[in-house]
Amino acid sequence: MRSIRFIPFDQLHQKYGALKDAHKTKDLIVLIESQSMLKGAQWHPERLFFLLSSARHFVQTLQEKGFNVLYHKAENTSAGLEEIQRQYPDTPLICAEQSSFRLNEKLHSRQATFLPNDFFLTPRNLFAEWASEQKIFLMENFYRKQRIRLNILMQGDKPVGGAWNFDKKNRLPPPKNHTWPATLEHQRDAIDNQVAQELQIQPTTTWATTRKGAVKQLNTFIKNHFANFGPYEDAMALESWSLNHSLLSPYMNNGLLHPHEVITAAMKAFKTGTIPAESAEAFIRQIIGWREYVNGMYWFLGPDYRHNNQLNATRNLLPLFTDPNKTSMHCMKATVTDIHTRAWVHHIPRLMLLSNLALITGTHPHQFLEWMRRVFIDAADWVMVPNVIGMGVHADGGLMMTKPYAAGGAYISRMSHYCKGCSYDPTLRIGERACPFTTLYWDFLDRHKEHFAKNHRMSQQVYGLNRLADLPQLKIRAQEVLAGLDNGEI
Repeated sequence: MRSIRFIPFDQLHQKYGALKDAHKTKDLIVLIESQSMLKGAQWHPERLFFLLSSARHFVQTLQEKGFNVLYHKAENTSAGLEEIQRQYPDTPLICAEQSSFRLNEKLHSRQATFLPNDFFLTPRNLFAEWASEQKIFLMENFYRKQRIRLNILMQGDKPVGGAWNFDKKNRLPPPKNHTWPATLEHQRDAIDNQVAQELQIQPTTTWATTRKGAVKQLNTFIKNHFANFGPYEDAMALESWSLNHSLLSPYMNNGLLHPHEVITAAMKAFKTGTIPAESAEAFIRQIIGWREYVNGMYWFLGPDYRHNNQLNATRNLLPLFTDPNKTSMHCMKATVTDIHTRAWVHHIPRLMLLSNLALITGTHPHQFLEWMRRVFIDAADWVMVPNVIGMGVHADGGLMMTKPYAAGGAYISRMSHYCKGCSYDPTLRIGERACPFTTLYWDFLDRHKEHFAKNHRMSQQVYGLNRLADLPQLKIRAQEVLAGLDNGEI
């Protein structure tokens, strides 16, 4: 063998990474199924099914194309590579830069030669160059530079449509009696069935496990959802779990789709004149802006960033996160039930329900981070660490986000259908029917008022505490709510 080419389960694309210049017969392509990954944590079954079946389908595709592929089962990645290197002594081990600090360290210990990770549009050194010049790490500033650098949605040096973003047009609540486009279902084959049998689960038909299926999902989004994506991207609707969201993040995060392919398809559709600028910009911002920014910040901030806990949050993970029957809060019960079903909810439930509740209850950020990593199909270390520690629970003290994403029940009532028929009233702060989000939002501000008083973006909210004549009663109710959440009774 000329070389051993290690392919992790999140780099499943023939045209990128260590496969880009691989020789079909002279290089040994290696994928390792780690038993410690399968047994080391309580991963969502749908997530495990997706990762394993996608990898095995990818191996089959490579073999059909004539590649020399070894799919090796081992106790863990390091042990598997050691076993293979013993069979091929003095053969160079080549891989692309890995997606986490932990995997990078493992490959360094195996004396691997690293190729640049080109599964993103922004090289790590280019992002570090941008970040090192910033006083504050505003994603919007990065995004605008991305638009110019990649020449996407630009007319010369000006943004298409005269604005860099159309957020004000993209904050509509879900319409009443609306029929949302149907989601794409993916049929299961022999490989899927074998993985399901090994895991002893009955997977949904929500997620594709092949390159062909991922491309079909992309085409379905462009055809049926893209035009109306923008206006309702922040909405939460009971009658649809996916609304007009693309459902492409799992495929970009495991390599079946490359972001360049997604952007190319989106821009092709936009140029036909059938896609409104607010939808095109909103979707493209998620890909070239937020996704690239989060990955860049993960590597720029370093491996110790995940241990931040600047608000000194110590509460154990609430029972409702693992059991939706442990709450009568309609929004949380529905969201956690959706996660149990298909390992996915879109970004607003993740931020404004799950993370918001963890933030205002003072849940330990590391416990919440580990739960988020376990239950979402598109979870990866680079995704979850900045999103949870920096954005979700403000554990970094404002290093990434200048203000915490804390909100009361009024936001949930405005942007969703959850509050209708709920046991709790989002307009009430005190009393047994008061929405826990509303009560705890104000209690959170009160608990951290000295910390946030120095933040100009929080001064108005903190000042609002002075107008609460019922603040003493609210603080008592907050303790009742926290105790009820701890006991799975609220």
